Amino acid sequence: MLEAAMIGLDTNILVRFLTQDDPVQSSKATEIIERRMTADNPGFLCVVATVEIVWVLDRVYGFGQGEIAAAIERMLQVEHLLEHEQEVFIAMVALKERRASFAEALIGALGARAGCIHTLTFDQKAVRLPQFELA
Repeated sequence: MLEAAMIGLDTNILVRFLTQDDPVQSSKATEIIERRMTADNPGFLCVVATVEIVWVLDRVYGFGQGEIAAAIERMLQVEHLLEHEQEVFIAMVALKERRASFAEALIGALGARAGCIHTLTFDQKAVRLPQFELA
């Protein structure tokens, strides 16, 4: 039996998949994500790349919060892809509900996953999330 071979993906692969803005690279990215990644050959998108994708969609492409949340939902629908999928989902919901930025919510969710009783911050907006407490 063949052993699973995980495929790591860089930010730009997912950006091309989500935006479909380059005919050649977008087509290649779609092929990779929709056809090459399987249960036997799962993809891996680290949480750092996920945050970077959100930043690129916001700053480079000018996506609004709703569009970014929809893009994250699309990534969550791809099986065998996201690191810390549950925490990414929690952060996406916080973004969609306009309670926090994606990064803030992800930091809080990852802290909770690690067993933190709360995450200390100076950020007045972050304390809208239950995982944060003002320092």
